[in-house]
Amino acid sequence: MTDSAPAGPGRIVLLTTSHRVAPGLLSWPAWQLLRTADRVYARDGGHPLLPYLKEAGVTVAGAAPGGAGLLEECAGGRTVVVLAGADGEGRLTDELAALAGSGRHTMPALELLPGAYDLPGARLLDLVQVMDRIRGECPWSSTRGHRDLAKHGLEEMYELVEAIEAGDRTELREELGDVLLQVVFHARIAQEDAEEPFDVDDVAGGLVAKLVHRHPHIFGDEHAETPEDVRKLWLRTKAEEKRRESVTEGIPLSQPGLALAAKLAGRARTAGLAAELPAPTGPEDFGARLLALAAEAEAAGVDPETALRTTARAYRDTIRAAETPTS
Repeated sequence: MTDSAPAGPGRIVLLTTSHRVAPGLLSWPAWQLLRTADRVYARDGGHPLLPYLKEAGVTVAGAAPGGAGLLEECAGGRTVVVLAGADGEGRLTDELAALAGSGRHTMPALELLPGAYDLPGARLLDLVQVMDRIRGECPWSSTRGHRDLAKHGLEEMYELVEAIEAGDRTELREELGDVLLQVVFHARIAQEDAEEPFDVDDVAGGLVAKLVHRHPHIFGDEHAETPEDVRKLWLRTKAEEKRRESVTEGIPLSQPGLALAAKLAGRARTAGLAAELPAPTGPEDFGARLLALAAEAEAAGVDPETALRTTARAYRDTIRAAETPTS
C-alpha cells in the first residue's frame, strides 16, 4: 500500500471469482492487482478469499462503501479493488452508473477482472450441490430408492433416443440433462447405503479408469487404425476386465427384442463363432425370421431397432394420412 498516489480520477476494479474454483487459486494478474492496490474491499464479510489474502499479506479494509464512497477513495488517482460477492455487483454498478449519468462527478476508470475461471465441466459441481440439497429437503426425493427410479431412467433414455432421431437439438440438450439427473440421483442415493456406499466421484473415477483401460491405442502402446480395430480392442479389454466365459455375458436380456437379437448376433460374428440361427419351423415362427433379419441388419452395419422405428414412423404418417378425409 502507498500513501502517495498519482494525480487523476483513479480506478475501481471489480474482482470476480468462481465458487467452483478453490478460493486461493487466483490468476497472476489478480494477485498482482491485490498486492499493489491502494485499497481492497470485500462486499461480503464472509468472502472465501479473505483468509488467503490475509495469509498473503494483503490487507482488506472491510466492507466496501457505496458508489459515492468509492469515488472519494479513488481521489488522487488511487486504485480500489472490490471483491465481488457471490451474487455479483449489480447494485454497486447501478450506483456508479447513476453517478456517471448525473454529470456532476469525474468518474474513475471502471474495470472488471476475472480472478478465476471455471474449468470445463465446472457446472457439474453445481448439479451435485443442488442434488444434495434436494435429497435432504424434498419430501418426495428424500424417500426414493434405486428401484423407484428404475422406470424413470428407462423412460429418459427412450426420450433421449427420440430427440436424437428427430434431430431436435433443443430437446437433445434437455434430454441429456434428464439422463444426467438419473445418474447423479442414483449416485446420491448410493451414498447412504450402510454396507457399500459410493458417491458420484466414485462413479466418475471408475468411468475414467475404464475409458483409459479400454483405449490402449490412446493411453497405451496398442495401435488401431480403423473403427473396427478399436471395436476389437474394446471387446478384448472388456473381456479381460470382466473375465467372462461367454461373449453373451453382460448383454441385458430385458432390452427390446430386435436390439437383443442384433447384439447377440454381433457378439457371435465378432468372435468368429459359427452359431447357426434357429430355423423357422412353420409359417407362424416369426421369432426365427425376426432374429434372422436382425442378424442380417447387424452384419450390414444397420441397427435394426432404429431402422424399424424409422419405418414405423413413416407408417404412422401413412395411417394419419388415411384418417384424413379427402375433399
